[in-house]
Amino acid sequence: MDFLLNIDISVFYFINHTLSNPLFDKFFPFITDPKNWFIAYTILYLALIIKGGKRGRIAAVVLILLVAASDQLSSNLLKNLFERIRPCNALPDVRILVGCTGSYSFPSSHAVNNFSVAVFFSRLYPKYKITFIIAASLVALSRPYVGVHYPSDILGGALIGSAVGYLFSRIALGIEEKINKRFVRIK
Repeated sequence: MDFLLNIDISVFYFINHTLSNPLFDKFFPFITDPKNWFIAYTILYLALIIKGGKRGRIAAVVLILLVAASDQLSSNLLKNLFERIRPCNALPDVRILVGCTGSYSFPSSHAVNNFSVAVFFSRLYPKYKITFIIAASLVALSRPYVGVHYPSDILGGALIGSAVGYLFSRIALGIEEKINKRFVRIK
């Protein structure tokens, strides 16, 4: 266990210190803050409802449940279960580029939420899969860069979020299939 913890800390310092540069020092704090994505999220959500057709409207409804479930799972259940102290509160010489809270570290809720959404949309709109995964990965990578999560927090969060996203994509696709079958029977 100590061996894995040492690797986690070494990779954390590599991301937090070695990769540091003025461009990343502006970019990662910006993308790690959900407030900076609010307008893009709103536009994309409205596009799902207005231009997304049946699948888009189903996705819009299921997305609300997905985000609520993934966030509650990570923030209120798993973090309190594991009680891992954040690196900005536990390690010396951490470059902290955003506020360091007293909440727990594992899993990264940013990673859980963004990967759940990325996998969800990757299954519903596979043409854009690479874009969704890159966006989620950049947000996840921002967390150790700004000093608030270990790499294992984001890896665990990515795996948990991917599982949640997959589950909710099955639900959305199942709903769409049932609606399509019902519509065919009515004709």
